[in-house]
Amino acid sequence: MGLALASMVSSMDWGSWGSSDATTAECGVLMVGLDAAGKTTILYKLKLGEVVETIPTIGFNVESVTFKNVKFNVWDVGGQGKIRALWRHYYVGVQGIIFVVDSSDADRIEEAKRELHGLLEAEELRDVCVLVFMNKQDLGGALTPTQIVEQMDLRSISSKWYGQGCCARSGDGLNEGLDWLSTTLKEKSSKS
Repeated sequence: MGLALASMVSSMDWGSWGSSDATTAECGVLMVGLDAAGKTTILYKLKLGEVVETIPTIGFNVESVTFKNVKFNVWDVGGQGKIRALWRHYYVGVQGIIFVVDSSDADRIEEAKRELHGLLEAEELRDVCVLVFMNKQDLGGALTPTQIVEQMDLRSISSKWYGQGCCARSGDGLNEGLDWLSTTLKEKSSKS
């Protein structure tokens, strides 16, 4: 499975800032995080504007989401422990990472921190922009965005990053996160 996946992913077209439609730029985004963080719920809320009941992602989902003249080609990859080893097959050509954290699962914040920091050690991801969606802010006992920034040591990340509290089900915070990501990617491409 790993070789077939690696071959398929290495040949995929993530998109580029010089797309055929001069008004819409394209970029490849990898959405990852621990299992049950809400990645797929976020993806379909952004794509369809509604909550879609999901099951754990075994493999990946891919969708295009257009926001403020940027077409994000989003690869939502499963977050179960055994699947995380496959994340590396999606790194080539990625311009942005959306890392989703379950704010209500304080017991796994340290695990999420290890996964995010380990991910960003990859050479292919050295210059990517990182949006951290701090999901499930609507649940009682959820860690605040400030607590997550501290506990995940986000300030030590050398890439450009932004943390956004959100609720996938209501959509609160999702547009603000994508606004930062689209603006940051546009600024980055104009400097290249």
